[in-house]
Amino acid sequence: MDDRFYMEQALILAKQAAQDGEVPVGCVIVRGDEIVGTGRNRRETGKTALGHAEIEAIGQACEKLGGWRLWECTMYVTLEPCPMCAGAIINARIPRVVCGTRDDKCGACGSVCDLFSMDFNHHPHIEYGLMEEECTQILKDFFQELRIQLRTRPKWKKA
Repeated sequence: MDDRFYMEQALILAKQAAQDGEVPVGCVIVRGDEIVGTGRNRRETGKTALGHAEIEAIGQACEKLGGWRLWECTMYVTLEPCPMCAGAIINARIPRVVCGTRDDKCGACGSVCDLFSMDFNHHPHIEYGLMEEECTQILKDFFQELRIQLRTRPKWKKA
């Protein structure tokens, strides 16, 4: 299996998130040829700010592998990680992150800021652009549909 296969798996998770009304982000963590953690956004359904795809995938991988150091793993994620998720990646010692598309509003791995290049004790390598068109399109479609829903939703009126 190759990078594209694992990003396709992350994209499937992103599509599942979108079907649940979540921002469509999916994440897969791999060690060798084995998927050891998966995640998708669940902030709205879980009513938690911690419901990010990367956090869920890191939690699963740590549980499956029996430790918090994921130094033999690669993360595949459809959208550039935010500051919280970039910090979790650093703390989990994930050496390689393959990212579908950048996040110019909240990305913390090169877009808004770059936590991976700061003076932390671990510096993950990030690669951008794998299946970028597909990863970008699912986000565009989701937010376009959300804007339509918000425009057609009944407005609250003060009594």
